[in-house]
Amino acid sequence: MIHIIITAYGEPKSTEKAVKAFLNQNIKQDYDIIVCDPFEEVKNFITEKFKDYPQVKYYEDPGEGKAYALNLLINQYYSDNKDDIFIFTDGDVYVNEKSVNAILKSFEDKEVGAVTTKIVSLNPRNNMLGYWSHLLIDGANKTRNYFSKRKEFFECSGYLFAIKNGILKEFPEKASEDAVIPALMWKKGYKIAYVNDAEVFVMSPSKIKEWLDQKKRNIKGHESLNKVVKWEGAPPRTKSFVNEIKFGSLHALTYPRNLKEVFWTFVLFYYRLKLWYITMYDLKFKKEDYKDGWREEENLTTTRLEE
Repeated sequence: MIHIIITAYGEPKSTEKAVKAFLNQNIKQDYDIIVCDPFEEVKNFITEKFKDYPQVKYYEDPGEGKAYALNLLINQYYSDNKDDIFIFTDGDVYVNEKSVNAILKSFEDKEVGAVTTKIVSLNPRNNMLGYWSHLLIDGANKTRNYFSKRKEFFECSGYLFAIKNGILKEFPEKASEDAVIPALMWKKGYKIAYVNDAEVFVMSPSKIKEWLDQKKRNIKGHESLNKVVKWEGAPPRTKSFVNEIKFGSLHALTYPRNLKEVFWTFVLFYYRLKLWYITMYDLKFKKEDYKDGWREEENLTTTRLEE
């Protein structure tokens, strides 16, 4: 059984698109699609739109954060059968037509416990933040592919990743789920795989403030992994300031196609340094821990899929 869990937040039209992207696939195994959202209007919308599809279910998010909701769902649908799979994604993204089968193929390797996928930016490249989204996303894909081929640990993308059932019943909520879940799978002796054929299409922020808020929260979620992953032989973090310089600098410097993009690249360097400074100051001096707030503030940019 495949459990496809879509965590959403008051975006019925984009969530509908996310659901349809799975229904349109040739999935040969039994599966269900569970939409997890806290809003009554989304429940009514999804229930009505997919009333003829019994595999589409609605789960009311209790509003305690994404990790809290995922823990409830993992526990509810837990199975001892390791051929069962959890696929996690969001309601404001959608996947390509062969994503599920590509993910399942990776799990044919019994050593693989978690699978992450290729991110594709929907933003136009002809403006600065759109260009940033392509540069950063392509760099992340390249880095994950590098670690996957070397069979080394790396952290997944929360936009679309999957794990075997029957291994975890819950995970700590003090770090990003796409960081802590792979670490726990690694602890259990399983490998992480990157699948290039499974694509997830993402709309990134197009305003600096939204971009900074999103990236700051992401860094905090992965920095907090240090507080959770404490066992002997714990895997090294892959999302860090040092690794960003090590793996990202050459990629960034060779990514521009013209002088305008060269300029945007150096502006990005400035903002990434500023971002890391602000985030580490918050963590070290203001003692602000990672908080799993599921979109506490409306992000008008990334809800454009609603249009």
